[in-house]
Amino acid sequence: MANMFPLSSDGQDPANLRDINEPLIDHSEGQLFLNEAFKIIIEEVLCKGTDVKQKVCEWKGPEDLALLLDLELRAEGEPQQRLLQRVKDVAKYSIKTSHPRFFNQLFAGVDYHALAGRFLSEALNTNLFTYEVAPVFVLMETEVLRSLRQLVGWTEGDGIFCPGGSTSNMFAMNLARYRLFPEVKSQGLWAVPRLTIFTSAESHYSVKKGAAFLGIGTDNITVVKVDEGGRIIPEDLDEKIKLTKSRGAVPLLVSCTSGTTVRGAFDPLDRIADICEKHNVWMHVDAAWGGSVLFSEQHRHLMKGVARANSVAWNPHKMLMAGLQCSALLLQDTTNLLKKCHSANATYLFQQDKFYDVNLDVGDKTVQCSRKVDCLKLWLMWKAVGSIGLAERVDKAFNLVRYLVEQMKKREGFHLLWEPEFLNVCFWFIPPSMRGKEGNADYQDRLANVAPVIKERMIKQGTMMVGYQPLGDKVNFFRMIVLSTLVSKEDMDFSLDEIERLGNDL
Repeated sequence: MANMFPLSSDGQDPANLRDINEPLIDHSEGQLFLNEAFKIIIEEVLCKGTDVKQKVCEWKGPEDLALLLDLELRAEGEPQQRLLQRVKDVAKYSIKTSHPRFFNQLFAGVDYHALAGRFLSEALNTNLFTYEVAPVFVLMETEVLRSLRQLVGWTEGDGIFCPGGSTSNMFAMNLARYRLFPEVKSQGLWAVPRLTIFTSAESHYSVKKGAAFLGIGTDNITVVKVDEGGRIIPEDLDEKIKLTKSRGAVPLLVSCTSGTTVRGAFDPLDRIADICEKHNVWMHVDAAWGGSVLFSEQHRHLMKGVARANSVAWNPHKMLMAGLQCSALLLQDTTNLLKKCHSANATYLFQQDKFYDVNLDVGDKTVQCSRKVDCLKLWLMWKAVGSIGLAERVDKAFNLVRYLVEQMKKREGFHLLWEPEFLNVCFWFIPPSMRGKEGNADYQDRLANVAPVIKERMIKQGTMMVGYQPLGDKVNFFRMIVLSTLVSKEDMDFSLDEIERLGNDL
C-alpha cells in the first residue's frame, strides 16, 4: 500500500519532525502576550480613545498606512515585542468610535459591561447553534429575545439574532414569501408569481439588496411617496398596493422604517398596519436605528402601532451601545415559521434523539451555520443598568439633540434642513463668503463642496468626525448623529465651534 503521508525532501516523515507530545503553542507565552496586548487595548482604545483631549483619529493615507503596519504575511512568525507593536499600531491608527466627538455613524460610544460580554464571548469561542455546545447562551438568547418582544408589545412570538440589520430585513422578506408560498423552499422561483415589495425612497438600501439576493428583483420594489418629514404617506401606499394587484402581481411585504438612516424619520405604523391588514400584506418594521425608543416612556410614541407588525428588526449595537454586532429579528409568529422556512435538518448536528429537549437547538432557524454569541453583551449591559438605565440613555440623547439645535439656531451660518424627529441633525454650514448669495448661479455647486472639504480637514486634524451626504434635490449637508453616553453639552458646543473654524475661510 502506498504511503498515505508523503516524505519530506530529506526523506524524513514530516509528522515526526516535531514530537507529537510537544505543544505547538506555548500557553504561558501566549498568556503573557495576551496580558500585554490587553494593557495596550485599555490604554490606547479605552483610555485615550474616550478622552476629548486626544484625537478621534490619527489619519494616514492608504499607502503610508500599509507601509507603517507592515501588512505582509510571512512564513516565519514574528517575536512577541514586534507583535505587541503591531497591536499598538492597529489601535493607534484605527478610528476611535468611542470618542465623544465621533458623530459619524449610527453607532458610537462604549458600554463597559457590554464590552466585558464581548471579551467573554470571544474567549469562550462557541457557536450558538445547539444547546450542547452553547447551553448558557441558548437560554440567554431566548430570554433576551423575549424581553425585546415585550417592549414591542408581544407576549408571544419568535426571533433570532442576525449578523446585522440588513440580514434581519432580508430574513423578513424570505419569511413573508414562505408564508404565502411555502413551496418556494423546494421548487424555487418557479413556484411563485411576480412579487412586489413596498418601501419609501428613504428606507435602508438593504431592502434593495434583499430583493436582489432573494430573486425578487429590484424592479419589483415599489417606492412609496413620503411627506415633508420623510415619512411614508399611507394613502399613496394603499393606492400602489391596489395598482399592483390590478396588474396581476402579488403584494408581498411593506418595509416601514422607524428611524431612517439620513433623516431619522419614523413611518406612521398604525396607519400602515391598517393597510397591510386590509390587503393581507406582511408588515415589517426596520427599527434597526430607532427601535431603542421603545425603552423610553417619553419617546416610545414614535413607534405607536409597532405591535401590529409581523416582524421587527432592531439593532441594540446602535443607540444602546451594545457593541458591534448586536442585531435582532423579532417575530409575532407562533407557528415556528422561522424554523420551517430556514431549516435543512442536518442530521449530524440537529439529531432528534438527543437526551435533552431538541427544541433548544435553535441553529436551524437561520441560514447561518456558524453564529456568534451576540446576546451576551446586551444581556450583561441590561442586567447592569436595567431598563430604567437604558431609558435614561435614550432620553439623554434626545436632550442633547435639542440643546444642539438650540445652539445652532443662535449662530449665523448654520442652516437646519428640517427639525429633527430623532437623533439625526441635518444641516448646512454656510461660510461667510457665501452668505446672502443664495441667488447666484454657482451657489448650489459651491455649497455642495463645503461639507466634503470641512470633513477632510477634521479627519486629517483628527478633531472629530461628522458624516455628510446629499438627499434628493438637497446638495451635500452634514448629518450629525448624537447618541453616546460620553457626549456632553461641551461636545455639542465644540462641534459647532470646530465646523466654524474649519469652514470660515471657504
